Amino acid sequence: MSKTAARGAVEAVWRMESARIVGALARYTGDFSLAEDLAQEALAEALVSWSIDGVPAQPTGWLLTTGRRRAIDAFRRRSALDERYALLARDLDDLQPGADALFDPHAIDDDVLALMFISCHPVLSREARIALTLRVVGGLTSEEIAKAFLVPVPTIQARITRAKKTLAAAHVPFGVPESHELAERLGSVLQVVYLIFAEGSSASSGDEWMRTDLAGEARRLARVLVRLKPDAEVFGLLALLELTAARFPARLDAAGHPVLLEDQDRRLWDQTAIRRGRAALARAVGAGRGLGSYGLQASIAECHAVARSVAETDWPRIVILYEALGRLAPSPIIDLNRAVAVAMASGAADGLALVDSIAARGELTGSHLLPAVRGEMLIRLDRRGEARSALQQAVALCANSAERAELERKIATLGDEVRDSH
Repeated sequence: MSKTAARGAVEAVWRMESARIVGALARYTGDFSLAEDLAQEALAEALVSWSIDGVPAQPTGWLLTTGRRRAIDAFRRRSALDERYALLARDLDDLQPGADALFDPHAIDDDVLALMFISCHPVLSREARIALTLRVVGGLTSEEIAKAFLVPVPTIQARITRAKKTLAAAHVPFGVPESHELAERLGSVLQVVYLIFAEGSSASSGDEWMRTDLAGEARRLARVLVRLKPDAEVFGLLALLELTAARFPARLDAAGHPVLLEDQDRRLWDQTAIRRGRAALARAVGAGRGLGSYGLQASIAECHAVARSVAETDWPRIVILYEALGRLAPSPIIDLNRAVAVAMASGAADGLALVDSIAARGELTGSHLLPAVRGEMLIRLDRRGEARSALQQAVALCANSAERAELERKIATLGDEVRDSH
């Protein structure tokens, strides 16, 4: 097998099985940071071995066994300093081939769940949680993570290294948190998965309108989490991601330009994703404890998913859902989205009044979203000069080149209309 083919096989196995491999090694070494290093060493060995001997029949098992052997070597080197590691090394060495506890099928799901909770531990910063989650649970390389978030590779590597050191210093144990810690830690996990999806759904900077690979990774993590922890809010998050992603096929035209909701060809929406999202939302509702913030957002996404057009969308219901969401998780972005829904339900003048009230509070000053929304409403009110100024302000603040180009096209069209009116 060529080196290129071996690398492709290693990358494919790692992307699918990284969480299981790191989780199993962490469970038996008791050291999360060491487990991740051992897994990387096993990958490096596979690149050489598989190019010579070919891909083994059970590649995941091969990587686990190689990681375990690397652990034994490390423990033996440290045995003079730590008798506990020496004992563990002997125990691992005594395992019979058919009784390798690393392959315990009942522990696999718990391993993956534990990894998610460790990677999203509250002692880590938001940036560190995202980087570590994508690395150890998503199986992405430092280069892939850096490309996704448009930061240098050394920055991502430093975040991951600091995160592992922080977890070690805080003596975070490997395992699913106790019940009294679960609520806080679950919220952290859901937040990170949501943030990863949000960045993929609407890139905050760079040249692309969306990063579907990043959004797809978040959906995969949500599906893993819902299988391992079928909580109502986890179902709510999965529903939100599925229903939002269902619109992806219609969000770009043939030339790669963004297509806004009102102009999308709804026949292109992914009906399978819509069915999955609605089923997940039904599970969240069926829990009978009331919807959380993700469930409410999923309900809003469902309103769009089932409507045949923008005009037939249940905008009054969306306004109510945004009001509930604003009380549950106050945010100027939620207020801005509610203003858009109000404009659709009862007129642009009412929506503009809400947008202006957000601006008067001094919120979203550095965001392009507020002037972009304001410009749209001013266009609908035929206040084109003011609309042009608002959209120009949005262009100046927008960091995403694809979105900026769309705003500039809108200004150009508006400019022609203004000139034609004189």
